[in-house]
Amino acid sequence: MRFNTILGLFILLCNAIGFAQNATITGIILDDKNQPLADVNISTGSLGATTNSVGFYLLEIIADKENTFVFSHIAHKDVVLENLVLTTNETFEFNPVLKKNTIQIDGVTVSANGKKTADNILNISPEAIRKIPGANSGVETILKLLPGVSSNNELSTQYAVRGGNYDENLVYVNEIEVYRPFLIRSAQQEGLSFVNSDLVQDVKFSAGGFQAKYGDKMASVLDIKYKTPSHFSLRTDLSFLGASASLETVSKNKKLSSVSGIRYRNNSLLVNSQQTQSNFNPAFTDVQSYLTYRFSSKFHLNFLGNIAVNDYTNEPLNRQTNFGTLDNPRALIVYYEGVEKNRYNTALGALKGTYFLNQNTTLKLISSIYQTTEEEYSDVIASYELGEVDNNLGSDTAGEVLTSRGIGSQFNRTRNDLDALIANIEHKGLHTVNNSVLEWGAKYTHEDIRDQLRESEFIDSSGYSIRPPRFEFINNQPSEPFEAPLVSYNGVNALNLVKTNRFSGYIQLGTQHTWNDADIYYNLGVRSHHWTVSGTDINKVSQTVFSPRIQFAIKPDWKKDMLFRISTGLYHQPPFYRELRDSSGTVNSDVKAQKAFHLVAGIEYSFLLWDRPFKLISEAYYKKLENVNPYTLEDVRIRYSANNDTKAYVYGAELRMNGAFVPGTESWISIGYLKAEENRNNQGYIARPTDQRLKMAILFQDYIPTIPDLKMYLNLVYQTGVPGGSPSYADPYIFQNRLRDYKRADLGISYIFASKDKQYPVTHWLHSFKELSFGFEIFNLFNNQNSITNTWVRDADSKNEYAVPNYLTSRVLNLRLGIRL
Repeated sequence: MRFNTILGLFILLCNAIGFAQNATITGIILDDKNQPLADVNISTGSLGATTNSVGFYLLEIIADKENTFVFSHIAHKDVVLENLVLTTNETFEFNPVLKKNTIQIDGVTVSANGKKTADNILNISPEAIRKIPGANSGVETILKLLPGVSSNNELSTQYAVRGGNYDENLVYVNEIEVYRPFLIRSAQQEGLSFVNSDLVQDVKFSAGGFQAKYGDKMASVLDIKYKTPSHFSLRTDLSFLGASASLETVSKNKKLSSVSGIRYRNNSLLVNSQQTQSNFNPAFTDVQSYLTYRFSSKFHLNFLGNIAVNDYTNEPLNRQTNFGTLDNPRALIVYYEGVEKNRYNTALGALKGTYFLNQNTTLKLISSIYQTTEEEYSDVIASYELGEVDNNLGSDTAGEVLTSRGIGSQFNRTRNDLDALIANIEHKGLHTVNNSVLEWGAKYTHEDIRDQLRESEFIDSSGYSIRPPRFEFINNQPSEPFEAPLVSYNGVNALNLVKTNRFSGYIQLGTQHTWNDADIYYNLGVRSHHWTVSGTDINKVSQTVFSPRIQFAIKPDWKKDMLFRISTGLYHQPPFYRELRDSSGTVNSDVKAQKAFHLVAGIEYSFLLWDRPFKLISEAYYKKLENVNPYTLEDVRIRYSANNDTKAYVYGAELRMNGAFVPGTESWISIGYLKAEENRNNQGYIARPTDQRLKMAILFQDYIPTIPDLKMYLNLVYQTGVPGGSPSYADPYIFQNRLRDYKRADLGISYIFASKDKQYPVTHWLHSFKELSFGFEIFNLFNNQNSITNTWVRDADSKNEYAVPNYLTSRVLNLRLGIRL
């Protein structure tokens, strides 16, 4: 109640009195020979800037209002950029070419969260990514507030999009595809996301219906662009969850620039708020760097490097979980022995060369190599008691376990080792003619996977070792002796050496023109993927797929700023290694590519409310899936059946409104509904593991008008429960249950001591700080009990199995200090 009152009073104190906030426009200006143009004047109102010797400029403007820019040079005609509206702290890149003839660029509008696009791509503000509180703050925290994106685990950076799973999402950083570790089975083992939010300049996201230039996945694409710095900057961030630092440098001649980051994270604060008490010692560290060298105005070379070391050691001690109803309360008490020791080491190195053949043609060559070495070693014994709880509130033993319904133990042993090497080389090209853009690409990928699985689970109940419920273990004890060997209830023992060679390519044409005073945009593209799977004791299999895709949009010449768009196409997902491996560890090279037909229709309506920019986006979608590879989902671990005996469908609708609810800030409200069902081997349709149904989310930013440097950031999420799985060996068609609804609120409050709008004289101790902020975050503000999975416990008397919820984190307080020099 106290937290509710504080939150309510804080929001009531805030109103809509505005304070001037800034945004930035930047870029490089070239002449008609594609050479950098120095001494170009850029002006808007009373503000102005001039390009340097390499044509670079940067200009800070007032946000949340229309601006018109004039680019002028004594030997060239002017370029005019009209009606540009940027949100607070947004950076907009504009690279005009000055010619002898006047170029008039009319009606380029940037709304509250980025440039209006017709290609079904959403732009997300990097500044919001860095500020919004969350147990895993970063890009994924923002994505999880979108209506079509779901995740019911705050410890994980993975997300499901419109009924898909975690393996169906593409992630690019500066056009380089990035990967995740393979063996992670629980969110608290994940550590850090690949994307370092301190290095991010631009974020684009599509939840479906994306273009052919993006790869072969069925759900979504996240396209990240790291910064190309224009000046020196050093940023650090310290909190109870870890620390990070980033460095931006640029050489004196502006040819070499770099942005680098180092991060350390320790999840002990969050994990220790769960019901399982443990000696928890994780250490997640990564180093990233993105370098750019401009050999000339025609050729640029980029390097992206990443090294991540994730050490996870966990010694569980004990746990008590109360569950059931008021009339029939129960408790599970567990005592543990043993330890888990996991290690995930990953490294990525990539080179990208960009050659500007002329002002219309750009050629790129990209190569990358990714390696991961992963170890999972654990020996854990869990002794448990399932009991009835005294529900007599007047009793001296109220809340205590009175009688036992089941006593048993469980021994889990794991010895898993994986070594994976993935190498890519890719060519991309872009050619512009008038209002048309032709893009093409070709890519070769080699995957070399070496995987050894050794897992076993032994269950003992009331002194008897329980064998798996398979035909060969059916017996008539004690009437007849049964002498079969003792085996693990669940066990995997496999050694897989798998190699995959992939050839993929795409070509697409995008055109924009005017028809009856309406702006028309369409993009036609097709991509193809051919792959061959081979390996030790594995059949060599080759397959090929083709994926045509279309996007169409129209912006009528109406007084109201509205855009209508529709996207459709085929989205094949050729199997990656994990999709080839079934639950027993056996690799099936005959697994086909899963296929999804997408149909997405949307409307964007941009408008001014209270003289501030807003946008209302609505979308409806339908996905028909064939050759589906069914899977089970436990925490974040996906285990496939490695066959294509399933078909499925997904449909839904979404609504999101975002804008400056408070002057100088960006907030949004979103709501979404979906239904995802699958039909396995013609048994009928049941809910898929990611059948989320209803999702609502709010991202709200505010400040106290009389103390504008005191900021508040709040995100609220409510989503209905997903299917919670079933006990081992249970038929999912007979056994269906859902987890409880996921409800969470994260609050962040910080005070800005210094910023680019709040500088101090040389004699002041804050003069050396470009930015300085200090604040606190409260995760799970209302202390909701959310669960991610169930632990299934057998009742020795009734032989029933009970679903005991595994609860996530409770309320946690975190302090945070941000510095930029």
